[in-house]
Amino acid sequence: MTARTVRIDQLLRQEIGAILAKDLQDPRIGFVTVTDVETAPDLSTARIWVSVIGQPAERDMTMKALQHAMPFVRRELGARLTLRRIPELQVRLDDTLQRGTRVLQILAELEAGEAIIDEPAVAESLPTPLPHLPIPDPPAPRRRKGKAAARARGGRR
Repeated sequence: MTARTVRIDQLLRQEIGAILAKDLQDPRIGFVTVTDVETAPDLSTARIWVSVIGQPAERDMTMKALQHAMPFVRRELGARLTLRRIPELQVRLDDTLQRGTRVLQILAELEAGEAIIDEPAVAESLPTPLPHLPIPDPPAPRRRKGKAAARARGGRR
């Protein structure tokens, strides 16, 4: 990632956040925060990572409304920014906040000695740690032969 794409990502994140907060008048869109933007090096596409607060049904409805609103957002970006090419916008749900909250909740329950109440898993769940498996020894280094061994020792070539 170049410094230019990093600057463009930051600029797009700020402008898209402002458009979603002030200019978009869709009642289906709930509380949305733009968490990150990843732009392709040729500026053809940009993935917009958003965090949505609400129940799963509300999140799904908000994501559909955001997908529907992306042509409007792209036009607004074209009017506000002086870029040669405004990328195609792809909205993705950023669920790291929910996963992080769930991990903190599990840690608090373990610390308090309470039983962990299983909740429905998110589409991507964290891996479950395995109990006390032995750690294998690293493989022994391979012995070099001939000229390679001499070069490794600093000898003649």
